[in-house]
Amino acid sequence: MPRALITGITGQDGLYLSELLLAKGYDVYGLIRGQNNPKLDLVRETVPGVKLLTGDLTDMSSLIRALNVARPDEVYNLGAISFVAYSWENAMLTTDVTGKGVLNILEAVRLYSGDDPTKVRYYQASSSEMFGKVQEVPQRESTLLWPRSPYGVAKVFGHYMTINYRESYGMHASSGILFNHESPRRGFEFVTRKVSQAVARISLGMQDGITMGNLDAKRDWGFAGDYVEAMWLMLQQDTPDDYVISTGVTHSIRDLLEVAFERVGITDWERLITQDPRFMRPAEVELLIGDSAKAKSVLGWEPKVGFTELVQMMVDNDLELQREQKDK
Repeated sequence: MPRALITGITGQDGLYLSELLLAKGYDVYGLIRGQNNPKLDLVRETVPGVKLLTGDLTDMSSLIRALNVARPDEVYNLGAISFVAYSWENAMLTTDVTGKGVLNILEAVRLYSGDDPTKVRYYQASSSEMFGKVQEVPQRESTLLWPRSPYGVAKVFGHYMTINYRESYGMHASSGILFNHESPRRGFEFVTRKVSQAVARISLGMQDGITMGNLDAKRDWGFAGDYVEAMWLMLQQDTPDDYVISTGVTHSIRDLLEVAFERVGITDWERLITQDPRFMRPAEVELLIGDSAKAKSVLGWEPKVGFTELVQMMVDNDLELQREQKDK
């Protein structure tokens, strides 16, 4: 039975990846920060087959302990402070967790592996936010990185550190440069879930409108459940490498709003939107669109869920949740 250790187990990617690995017969361990983590019950209910370990990306000794307990064949580092807007408010903490945390887990894996640098196969969750002020459209593995947020800068550090450990020590370390991926499990602070929840509440008469930031920013949105399969496929390759994972199609925030409101039968949605400068980024990333041709040719990976289906899935989920709340 193969064994895997996942950091960031409480996030949407951690939950979907856990389900995938458990279905494939893995013995799965999840790293969770703090004894009173508010998402502990969520993980236990969603993926009861996962064995939970306490640890923190900022504490290498806890990572080494987790590795010694889990004895993994594969490590998936999904842990990060991943809300971009928050990274301006807490740049130091974002750097410690999202950037230096990668160095900590890489070094812990290297020490654990001893004389066999390929004993553990390592996956690093890199991000399309690394492209920032895009220098090429679409963005591919070779595109110059120009991050526009403390989060993006921290992700660039982790990405290059993963490459460095691969080249310096011969580790089987791969990075997935994942473009925006969403799901009904997305946190409420993210714009897609903010919209799907608000649209559900508006349609049920529980909310009057939505306050938004930049409606013209464009993103390449896919389904998180599809993207975790790409993570797994990277670690099944004989040779480690870096891959862009994306749909290759871009949509604006306006498109997101239109599809979401259409799902609940509201066509004149513009009257329900208020824009507030507080939700504008200090340095905006205007257009992200990925070229995942390499992932298709090498991994055989392609996204299955399209943009419209994804947004409808999220709205339907929040309609059900809000109806339950309304009926209480």
